[in-house]
Amino acid sequence: MTRFRLLYVGLVGAGLGLSLVPHSPLGIPAAHAEETDKLRPEVGKPLQKAQDFVKQHKLAEATAQVHEAENAKNKTAYESFVIEQVRGSIAQASGDLAGAAKSYEAQLASGHVSGAEQIKLVMAVASMSYQTKDYPKAITWIQRYFKDGGTDPAMRTLLIQSYYLSGDYASAGKAQNEQILAEEKAGQKPAEDQLQLLAACQTQAKDNTGFASTMEKLVIYYPKKDYWAQLIHGLQVKPGFSDRLTLDLDRLQLAVGTLSTPAQYMDMAQISLQAGLTGEAKAIVDKGYAAGVLGTGAEAARQQRLKDLVNRTMADDQQSLGKGDAEALAAKDGQALLDIGAKYVSYGKFDKGIPDMEQAIRKDALKRPEDAKLHLGLAYLAAGQKAKAVQMLKTVGGTDGTAELARLWILQIGKV
Repeated sequence: MTRFRLLYVGLVGAGLGLSLVPHSPLGIPAAHAEETDKLRPEVGKPLQKAQDFVKQHKLAEATAQVHEAENAKNKTAYESFVIEQVRGSIAQASGDLAGAAKSYEAQLASGHVSGAEQIKLVMAVASMSYQTKDYPKAITWIQRYFKDGGTDPAMRTLLIQSYYLSGDYASAGKAQNEQILAEEKAGQKPAEDQLQLLAACQTQAKDNTGFASTMEKLVIYYPKKDYWAQLIHGLQVKPGFSDRLTLDLDRLQLAVGTLSTPAQYMDMAQISLQAGLTGEAKAIVDKGYAAGVLGTGAEAARQQRLKDLVNRTMADDQQSLGKGDAEALAAKDGQALLDIGAKYVSYGKFDKGIPDMEQAIRKDALKRPEDAKLHLGLAYLAAGQKAKAVQMLKTVGGTDGTAELARLWILQIGKV
């Protein structure tokens, strides 16, 4: 009887790359070593030659020897299994992933592979199916891999990618979200590409709520301007978002660095000016000029006119600031007092503005109480009272964007 050392498939790296590595001394699973002598010479000798040719990378000659072994009459099931092993090694060495996968499937079906060797072959078939872009087949074999006891986390990633590339975005998103939640539960930071893939799945599945939640996680773990821009845009175009919150949205963009164009700075300054928040308008214009966004280009003259208007309005404010305080304080309606307090805050006079805003809210006679709480929270933040800002922002409700804005401000403050 012929004895030989057979090259056998092994998985390397993260479980996605494939290479040929030496296996057991006789090239067969240890559990079946006692069956080695059942290879008759008419089968074993050509397989030994095939093995030698594989080592020399003479794959055509190796294939011819496999065919010779196949032509032996009355082959046993075990002989057919070993022939399939050699065929699989040749296919893999030649880069024929589909052929190698077919051979490994035949080996698995033979009943001669079990335990760790079975898991390796299942992993190989799954990986090869993915590489040949047969994603439905990859999904089936990856699922079997985990069912058989496989634990390589790279295969979990491969499953998610297979779902996605096969167009099953719902399953891809579900699997990716489960992986992220498990990592968070274990106190681990989810990888950025995992969150990106989840967001892509949710976009394809038109899951706007899920997408917003994922973008929040991205700005928590990876606070990049692009993620903030997507998150803010998502809120801006959300059905029901009120236009009156445009200034509040601009404030957030300014804080996270996504307010960048001259038009954005100009619009924000003009809205602040119209709202009577001249101090804030002045700060916006100054930041625009300091950043080099304003004061240059074809619109420089128009921008200068706005700057001059802000300065004149500030001068007028100094004449009238404080004159209506007593009347607003005595009024049953807190709106006038809230507006006065906000004006003081815009000038950085927090010791005067914040108490006015607090008292206005206590009057409990405001047209938009949620807006008032949002603005008080931002006043606390401007005054450097972050803890109080978060505490107030957490109380903000509303269905027209106020609650979502408050949530994003909390994320920006970093107190989630």
